[in-house]
Amino acid sequence: MTETSKKASGETASRRPRVMPDVTKAMASDIFSGRYPAGSSLPTENELGIEYGVSRTVIREALKVLAAKGLVLSRPRVGTIVCNEDDWNIIDPQVLAWHAPHALDDKLFDAILETRRAIEPLVAELAATRATLQEIADLEAAWRGMADAGEDLAMFSRSDIAFHQIVYAASHNPIFRQIGNLIDTGLKFSLEATATISFERRMEAVAAHREVVEALRMRDAEAARGAANRILDLAARDLVSAKKLKNN
Repeated sequence: MTETSKKASGETASRRPRVMPDVTKAMASDIFSGRYPAGSSLPTENELGIEYGVSRTVIREALKVLAAKGLVLSRPRVGTIVCNEDDWNIIDPQVLAWHAPHALDDKLFDAILETRRAIEPLVAELAATRATLQEIADLEAAWRGMADAGEDLAMFSRSDIAFHQIVYAASHNPIFRQIGNLIDTGLKFSLEATATISFERRMEAVAAHREVVEALRMRDAEAARGAANRILDLAARDLVSAKKLKNN
């Protein structure tokens, strides 16, 4: 092997994921992108090991994770088959995180918003009657982070996500709390998709979030539900705007 080919080989190898979670993510991305379409067979473990530059042991462990998430199914004497999209555990935070934000399609964004519409107003209503004083203080701190973010979109998003985490926790319903953990990643991608909205629109969201804080402070369940619905109306509007920008 020449020095040039050695160097090229080394550069290629250095770009390959060498840690099992990275390999798992890379394989999942290849499935999401359609490189390995539903119903198709994945290459053998040896071939995948060569493709991703790792051992068969790493490939085998990565396939176990993908199978647990519903992305693939291993069959004796058949090999590993890519499952249909309807079988993917799409609400799993890790599966959502494996998608690049730009790869999430409009259908999935709409599904995330529909789920939030079905749950968050009730969660806010429960939180208004169950939140502790500390949770209300934490909620106000998260709101303050949104209000003070200015043009810092990363800070705004972090504070927004923290805000919703606190509301879900303040419902003191363990199932809603877990659902909130699942929605967090979807919310993160939704916020990233709408990050280009104007400062004025972000301030409208800040005002609506403030209404939730005040509703919890006053123990007003009806006002909390109404404020949560206003937040979701704003999210729907911004998502429509983001879709138009993406499609232009």
